[in-house]
Amino acid sequence: MTALQQPAVATLELVVRRVTLEAQGIHSYELVDPERRELPPFSAGAHIDVHLPGGQVRQYSLSNSPLETHRYVIGVLRDPNSSGGSAAMHRLQVGEVLRVSLPRNHFELHPQARRSLLLAGGIGVTPMKAMMHALHAQGADFELHYCCKGPQFAAFSEEMAALVAQGRVHLHFDGGDPANSFDLKGFLQEAPEGSHVYYCGPAGFMQACQQAAAHWPAGTVHFEHFKAPSAPTAPAPASGEGFIARVASSGEELPVAQGESLAQVLQDAGYPVETSCQSGLCGTCKVRYLQGEVEHLDYILDDQEKGEYLTTCVSRAKSAVLLLDL
Repeated sequence: MTALQQPAVATLELVVRRVTLEAQGIHSYELVDPERRELPPFSAGAHIDVHLPGGQVRQYSLSNSPLETHRYVIGVLRDPNSSGGSAAMHRLQVGEVLRVSLPRNHFELHPQARRSLLLAGGIGVTPMKAMMHALHAQGADFELHYCCKGPQFAAFSEEMAALVAQGRVHLHFDGGDPANSFDLKGFLQEAPEGSHVYYCGPAGFMQACQQAAAHWPAGTVHFEHFKAPSAPTAPAPASGEGFIARVASSGEELPVAQGESLAQVLQDAGYPVETSCQSGLCGTCKVRYLQGEVEHLDYILDDQEKGEYLTTCVSRAKSAVLLLDL
């Protein structure tokens, strides 16, 4: 077949209007249109890709209220163990121009939840803060529990002060001692009908939330990793064998060799598959499959979605042939 022309990914050129020290090691960045025009809308839990100087692309959750149409606000922790993205962000100055993607959301609030329990660990508070704003504006029943070492590490605490006073937001400081951590297991012991849990944070926090909510009904627990879990938590491929990706619309068969990315093979063949994080975290490359057995290696798809979709950047086929809805 003739290779398809891959469409350009829509991006925005935004100005860094304000940089704020929100907590120890955490800066927020307010991004606006250079002409002060309204920005494309987003929903709570959405993120944007930020294209950094030097070619790096990083994903950051939008932390401000979705009702605000004039700005995007992201929060970034300076991580000395990162591959350089957070350091590049912390070098940004007011007035610089950044290229960012349109907002995407794979961590949405459930529209029919009677009660929403938001659990944030460290910088994982960024998507939870947007959810807090959205739920508060709707008059919905919610609680936000924000866990970190101490007050100096609690980003956006000034914006949360009024809701802290109302008992809608709770700050938990452990002083760096796990023995003083918020009792997630006790808090999530009961799973009231209609309640939904959302959590985001570092690896240890994510694991603790997963264990504490393991007994909750399917479809009521939602989470987002901001970093791929490290081994041994990260799933390992059951097999490195190659397979055939068959395109349903054309019948074309594309060999995917051991160690090759399905997303890259599709792109090389001219199919318009977008990629971003390349680690199964953002869902940009999600594609529907029609037949075959998938080895899911992502961190975002729930059990229901895994029956229909796969993330082509990391996941592979266990079967010899995988029929893709392309």
